[in-house]
Parts: sequence; structure tokens; C-alpha cells
Amino acid sequence: MKRILGLDLGTTSIGWALVEEAENETEKSNIIKLGVRVNPLSVDEKTDFEKGRPLSTNAERTLKRGARRNLQRYKQRRENLIEELIENSIISKITPLTEIGKHTTYQTLSIRAKAANEKIELEDFARVLLTINKKRGYKSSRKASNDEEGVAIDGMSVAKELYERNITPGQYVLELLSQDKKYIPDFYRSDLKDEFDKIWNTQKDFHKGSLTDELYDDLQGKAKAQTWAICKQPFDLKGVTLKGNAKEQRFKKYEIRVNGLKQKIDLEHLTIAFQEINNELNNSSGYLGAISDRSKELYFNNLTVGQYLYEQIEANPHTSSNSSK
Repeated sequence: MKRILGLDLGTTSIGWALVEEAENETEKSNIIKLGVRVNPLSVDEKTDFEKGRPLSTNAERTLKRGARRNLQRYKQRRENLIEELIENSIISKITPLTEIGKHTTYQTLSIRAKAANEKIELEDFARVLLTINKKRGYKSSRKASNDEEGVAIDGMSVAKELYERNITPGQYVLELLSQDKKYIPDFYRSDLKDEFDKIWNTQKDFHKGSLTDELYDDLQGKAKAQTWAICKQPFDLKGVTLKGNAKEQRFKKYEIRVNGLKQKIDLEHLTIAFQEINNELNNSSGYLGAISDRSKELYFNNLTVGQYLYEQIEANPHTSSNSSK
């Protein structure tokens, strides 16, 4: 007798049967056991299963638990703040803390923007505090501890220095490397993007016809390998190798970026410059990078978060105000 296991694999069930198949006329085929295992999947889970994405039975519960925890913490922060405001006679237990009446949708946001420079009533002040208290806030981790020198390299202070000295991230790092410094800070996406554009515009005058608008668009948001692949054919790249050890090659890459700002460099080296900048841009988280750049914009324009949000609302009433961090 030949023993066979048969499986019927479906998206929501697996059928199976274990049978014995006769190999001659004296034997009789028979079914030993059979059954079906049903997998009750939601529409999203079924789609993920069909596309080969891994499923986790705990993933959805973890997300919901996190949402419940965030909601609970928000309610606790609000209750604690209201208790403090009542205890300090800023509001009473019957003080309205919401926007009441017609055309008051953005009233609290308007008051919040005004509060940074002008006097507001205590009840309005309480509403502003409750609005700010709703968000936990976002603290950038854009810094690197320098244990040898005992200082912290903070992204905002670096951005301020770049702005005041009118230099690029590449020029800043080349100075550090020239002083034999080992710790290099992360840079804001806007500063890296500005460096890319400055090198592009400078080299465009030297390589007329090679640096096209279409190529510029193709290079945006690309990884290091993709940047090389895009430039390989139009630039007729052969694959230059930088000489020296790792430290010397690193110095050379930043030197190329700096030279690209002021003098003609060949297309091989220009591609290396684009690769390095794009690599830094690509390694920066899109969402957190956008938050950091917004923080930089507020800093340089001397705006509070409330003032920035109200400006956005005045320009477009349909703008989401959920970006306050």
C-alpha cells in the first residue's frame, strides 16, 4: 500500500486527507483520515496573506493596546491640568473649555497664536494650555554625543551655524575632518537639499547639456546605488576608485562636495557628490525629517508652533492642524 498525504491550500482554509492507495488488485484503497483547517481572516489579512506578507496574531492587538494607552494618558494629562487650573483659581468647575457658538472653529488656535505676544484672558489662557497639553510633544534626537571632547553636537545649533556662515553641510564636515575630528552630526534635510541644489547649479554652467531638468527630477529621493545607476549612461561613467584608506577616502568625498560648489569637477566625481548627499537624505526618516525641518523653520522665523499653525489655517482653512509637535 502506498500512503499519500493530499493538501488543498486555499486563502482561508487548508483541506487535507491521508489515504492508502492500492498498488495491486488484491489490495483495497481507503481513507485513513481527512479534515479541514479554517483560517478566519479579515479582508486586510486575506490581502496580506495572498501577497505573501507575514501575519502576526498579536500585531493588531498591540496597535489597539497602544491606542488605548495613548488615549488614557491624554485623559489623565487633561484631568491633572484642569485640577491644577481650578486649584490656582484660573478657572472654575463651570468654566467652558471648548469653542462655543458660530464661526469659532479656529478660535482657540487664534488665541494661542496671539498669546505669544499679547495679553489674553485667564480663561483663554487655560484653553491654550489644554490645547498644548493634548500633544505630548516631539523632542529631536538629532544629536551625537562626543565622549572624547565632552560636548553634544546638536542639529539646531549646527543649522544655525550653517545659516550664519553661509556654508553647506559638506563644508562644515570638511572643516571637522581637517581638524581631525571624528564625530559628524546629522543634518537637516533642507540643508542637505540646499547643498545638492548649489552643487547642481554650479556644475550646470560647466556641463551644459548633461545636467538636464529631467535628470534632476530623476535623482530626487534616490538611494546611493540608484543615483549611480541613473547617472551611469548619460555621464558615461566608468567607475572611478578613490585612492587611500577609509579615512582618506572619506575626506576626499567631502572635498569633492566642497569643490563642486566653486569649480568644475568631472562627471565621475560629480556623481560621487550626488551619491553622498542623496545617501544622507535617504537615511533621514521622511516623517521625522519633516518635523525637524519644521522645527528649524519655526526657529529661524521666530515663530511659536501656535503661530505657525494659525498662519497655515489662514492661508488654507482645510489645512490639518495635527502637525503640532
